[in-house]
Amino acid sequence: MSEGPYDIGPGRPRLDALAKACGTERFSADVYPPDLLWAGACRAGIPHGRIRAVHTDEAARLPGVHAVLVRSDVPGTNRQGIVHKDMPVLCGDKVRHAGDPVALVVAESRTVLQQALALVRMDIDPLPVLGDMDAALADGAPLVHEGHGSNILLAAEIRKGNAEAALRECDVVIEETFHTPSQAHAFLETENGVAHLDGNGVLHLTVSTQAPFRDRFEMGHALGLPPWNIRIRNPFLGGGFGGKDGATVQCLLGLAALRLPGRTIKMWWDREESLLAGYKRHAARMHYTLGAMRDGTLKAVTCRLHYDTGAYAHLGGEIMELGMEHAAGPYRVEHMDCMGWCVYTNNPVAGAFRGFGVAQVSLAFEGMMDRLADRLGMDRLELRQRNALRRGDRNCAGVTLTTSTGLGECLRRVAEHEFWTGREAWKRAAPPFTRRGVGVAAVFNGMGYGRGLADSAIAKIELTPEGRFVIHSGVTDMGQGNASTYAQIAGEVLCQDAGRLTVPQPDTETAHPSGSASAGRTTYTFGKALIAACERMAEKLFRRAALVLLADTPEGFTLVPGAVRHLPTGRDVPLTMLGTMLPRDDRICVGEYMMPVSREVPDTGKDFVIGFPHLIFPYAAHLVRIELDELTGSIRVCDYLAATDGGRVLNPVNFHQQIEGGVAQGLGFALMEDFATHNGHIRTRDLSTYLIPTSLDLPDTVSVAVDTVEQSGPFGMKGVGEVGLNGPLPAVASAVSDATGAHPDRGPLDAETVLHLLARGARA
Repeated sequence: MSEGPYDIGPGRPRLDALAKACGTERFSADVYPPDLLWAGACRAGIPHGRIRAVHTDEAARLPGVHAVLVRSDVPGTNRQGIVHKDMPVLCGDKVRHAGDPVALVVAESRTVLQQALALVRMDIDPLPVLGDMDAALADGAPLVHEGHGSNILLAAEIRKGNAEAALRECDVVIEETFHTPSQAHAFLETENGVAHLDGNGVLHLTVSTQAPFRDRFEMGHALGLPPWNIRIRNPFLGGGFGGKDGATVQCLLGLAALRLPGRTIKMWWDREESLLAGYKRHAARMHYTLGAMRDGTLKAVTCRLHYDTGAYAHLGGEIMELGMEHAAGPYRVEHMDCMGWCVYTNNPVAGAFRGFGVAQVSLAFEGMMDRLADRLGMDRLELRQRNALRRGDRNCAGVTLTTSTGLGECLRRVAEHEFWTGREAWKRAAPPFTRRGVGVAAVFNGMGYGRGLADSAIAKIELTPEGRFVIHSGVTDMGQGNASTYAQIAGEVLCQDAGRLTVPQPDTETAHPSGSASAGRTTYTFGKALIAACERMAEKLFRRAALVLLADTPEGFTLVPGAVRHLPTGRDVPLTMLGTMLPRDDRICVGEYMMPVSREVPDTGKDFVIGFPHLIFPYAAHLVRIELDELTGSIRVCDYLAATDGGRVLNPVNFHQQIEGGVAQGLGFALMEDFATHNGHIRTRDLSTYLIPTSLDLPDTVSVAVDTVEQSGPFGMKGVGEVGLNGPLPAVASAVSDATGAHPDRGPLDAETVLHLLARGARA
């Protein structure tokens, strides 16, 4: 690494890069304390049923089995969940999806564990299965949650103007229904952790999670424990993408550790269990009507959105909220009427996933833009440029955009690129039996939690006796590189090189609560708190150095790598001296920050308790060039361009890696990923049937950073962790319609779908 300060601006290598490349970085899955026991859940296997009995005696008698636990063994409420506490730790009366846990076995080894799980017998009377949203919404349908009184978790509306009246005044009105599938996160490191209860009654966990501090409260509620009696250590994650935002193994591990105090318990779901029991992206159905004038000016949109939240709420209502808030796209639309229903079914639990409800509606609003452009005989990119949001506009939810808004520049970068300007010649050069298409999409994604929930972070920085700075972060790094960015921020403010900066991963005993690693918020919110902490540290060190040098004022001091320098005299005070002489309390500084929220709250969206509306948005324009095989229907993605407004770029390497990763995951959503169920049973049970893209399926992505400055952000940045995923599905759909002459209305765009579109285009 560079000898100079590890500051912002250059493409600095990550602090964890070498350890991860060499395989020495320890993830939660790598933690194997001596004499550990293994825990595993016995799952329902059927999607809906009433439990009559759970027979555990035979499993309990198996040599090497330490405990077999059922619902009656769970203290506390036995209910977990982030907002709605409706998910049992262990089911006692009813199962609501095939992955529901009914019993928990703890054994000496994984081999004994599997033998014991096979010996647990469950008597479950099947109930009618609600395998899709239509079944759940039908008259007389059985209730997934009797206490809720309906299979609708949440119904809501966002209204701006009078869309119904405005549609009657439009020159062109088009209508379409879109569908997007459920998607699995497919992270490399599946859900796992270890737990033990110490002699003081403190429950210790090392777990792969996106929200260690919130986990304590979720566990405490479910297991009847004071949250402050739970300590969670949170190493680097081997991927998260939203799938570890909410309890997975935590409550089960805690239950096992409470039953067997002093013993360390490990639980690690294999890929099949992760697909069965882990969270998924919400499948969605979206009906749109769009009206515009002859010159392409958008006038009105109505949309009716249905999100399948599966058996439990998780964050279903909040995910639907964000989709509805983005339903008309990043465009000026005077009138919008958007209604949404988040529906309980007996499908696996849907939860947070990168793109958080917006990835679904992106296909719909961009599909409508393509249809409108073709109806008007207008260039598709020009139509988007004509209607793109600008700072000072009101978005489709009725919120004035007062923060950085760089969509117009993103679209200009795409319009000037050779992939767009040379598209006609490129398409004409297609090989035999091959069609080429070029597609575009404009997307955005609200950043942070929105109104109704404090989006805050507390940063702590400590000077050690060795003259190093330790940045105590409560925010998980799940691979996005935020820990190294925190070091860069501290390096910038304190003028220190990488060797003097350390960022341990979260530990609830040493760090402060700073929210979840989600919503594109982590570097923004924690970064602002860290700047405040570092500035306080610098001011303190200047005053302490003044004492050492017998200076009569703290003015004239600056930080240099390894020392505080007094500029008038040129004398240095080594950080090791200050670190040694100061007591620990005097070597710590804390800063905090709370993300601003919109001061303009539209008189709509009253059904949302939290999350509506948002204030800050990153924007992006995507372009894709594809080839279609006319004989097989297969798609090859030839080139991809993503122009992104993420404010000021603090580290170009991290920025472009985020965009490239989002595009890769989004191309999986576009081309092949379909977490399929039939009548509540999973059809894609492993990675031989649930397909994800490999390096051979992906093009080199050209990532372009569009320079804007987000005045509220740390050094002018805003988060881009979500927005990159939203573009590939609508961009590929746009390219497919360009190649076939037929507009897709669903994803993924697999070979069978493409062949149907080719046939439909030939008939048109």
